[in-house]
Amino acid sequence: MTKLTTEARKKLPDSKFALPGDRYPIEDKAHARDAKARASQQVKKGNLTAAEKATVDRKADAVLAKRGK
Repeated sequence: MTKLTTEARKKLPDSKFALPGDRYPIEDKAHARDAKARASQQVKKGNLTAAEKATVDRKADAVLAKRGK
């Protein structure tokens, strides 16, 4: 996974995050896979709703379905 610095994260548009508030960056396939894994963990801990997890999964799956990077 590529390193996402604080500066680079701040420059990402909202469309590169799965949830509002700049949560779960999904700018590439590695981060999309990680977002899905972290969302699952947070649901189990009770910090994320099933609807929020579904949103993360849907947006991450769209990134993973793209060809290339």
